Amino acid sequence: MPRSRKILVADDSDLFRDLESVFLARAGEVITVADGESALAALRRERPALALLDLKLSRLAGDELCRTIKRDPELRDTPVVIVIGGDAAAERERAVRAGADDVVAKPISRVTLLQAVNRLLRTRRPGLVRVPLETEVRMREAGRETWGTARNLSRGGMFVQAADPPPGATELELRFRLPDGRQELSPTALVVWSRERSPHGAPGVGLQFLRLDRASVERIDDFVHQYAAPLAERSPGDA
Repeated sequence: MPRSRKILVADDSDLFRDLESVFLARAGEVITVADGESALAALRRERPALALLDLKLSRLAGDELCRTIKRDPELRDTPVVIVIGGDAAAERERAVRAGADDVVAKPISRVTLLQAVNRLLRTRRPGLVRVPLETEVRMREAGRETWGTARNLSRGGMFVQAADPPPGATELELRFRLPDGRQELSPTALVVWSRERSPHGAPGVGLQFLRLDRASVERIDDFVHQYAAPLAERSPGDA
């Protein structure tokens, strides 16, 4: 990857700034700052190819900075990865709602971070890797419960085929199991699009995960990575 590409790393911790800089050294020229306002100034001055922001930055929190980036006509195309703390499902939800293009958790895995960054640097319209899946999903909101069948899955969400799909922008509580049949996963999710039955496909909803604990994220990651290679040989589906 060209060294001319700049990557902004913003974290209050010297340790994490240094660690992230080492991990990303071969991905581009790393610029580091220690707070949110300095990060915003660096974004406007340096125009980096990607911003890696800690959620709990001082002076301007990472989620608020992400919203600022996504609202700014000159910065909104900058991919943003937000770093959250440990097993903080609520922090992941904050990052997703702010418009983060990806979320990684501390302690930071070098492999996970590089996969996220390289994916976002490769294309201006990145999409998370989706793999085929078939499992029952319970969707609940405001006392209403519906069932559907998940048809594909990514670390950020899933497509659920359902006879009576909930409308767009609905927030849902989900329950489902991965094919290994182990512990049930129970994230919350946002309906980002809803499709009625048509000649082009079955009815269903595209869901974006909101609140998702670290153990569930890791299990989904493992499942996606396990089946990513076979998916690459398939034709695009309902993603």
